[in-house]
Amino acid sequence: MATVELKAKVRGKVGKESAKRDRTDGFVPAVLYGEGEQPLALAVNNKELHLVLHTRARGNVIIDLAIEGSGRGECTAIIREIQRHPVHRDIIHVDFQHISMTKEIVVKVPIVVTGESVGVKSHGGILEYLLREIEVQCLPTSIPEQVTVDVSNLDIGDSLQVKHLSIEGIKLVTDADASVITVVAPTVIEEVKAEVPAEGAEAVPVEGAEGAEKKEEGAEKKEEEPKAKGKPEK
Repeated sequence: MATVELKAKVRGKVGKESAKRDRTDGFVPAVLYGEGEQPLALAVNNKELHLVLHTRARGNVIIDLAIEGSGRGECTAIIREIQRHPVHRDIIHVDFQHISMTKEIVVKVPIVVTGESVGVKSHGGILEYLLREIEVQCLPTSIPEQVTVDVSNLDIGDSLQVKHLSIEGIKLVTDADASVITVVAPTVIEEVKAEVPAEGAEAVPVEGAEGAEKKEEGAEKKEEEPKAKGKPEK
């Protein structure tokens, strides 16, 4: 897998106010982690970061991080976590991990489905995704862009598990018995029919608006009648 260059600068100050200023200036606050290394607070250009994330490798892109003002120079890293704004979905923070190109790492790889399930095509089943990505362990140069799964032979009730996947030279970290995709039967909604009285059966009158009005009129007349007759006033 090819690497992509990304420039970064060391953040002089950390904290909410400093991060807010960086974002206003078009930078994304970040942290670089590494085994046996002290975390380093960085900032990367927002537009350049988006270009990196829109390569074919997307989140698993290998980055040549050129750090200004740290004395570290350039280091190889991957993106471990991206935090986004809950409403606008803008990137507000990034975690980078310093890696070695000769040491295996664990990453998440997206699952891509191909083919049309026979259970869906011929029997009206529904393809249900249980996993959208799986974890794999490999050298950074061997990270697959995706795991392709053919569902053509899946019928209703069939499922495909992690152990059925085969990726040459890649170790699967996700539980082997975990289901990736299954085909379920279509949901049938039974129509509820109104009961029709049998022939000769006495129909039960239903009180409508007219009957309700008559009841109300009768109640009003009763209220107008005096409860007890008294002597006429002089």
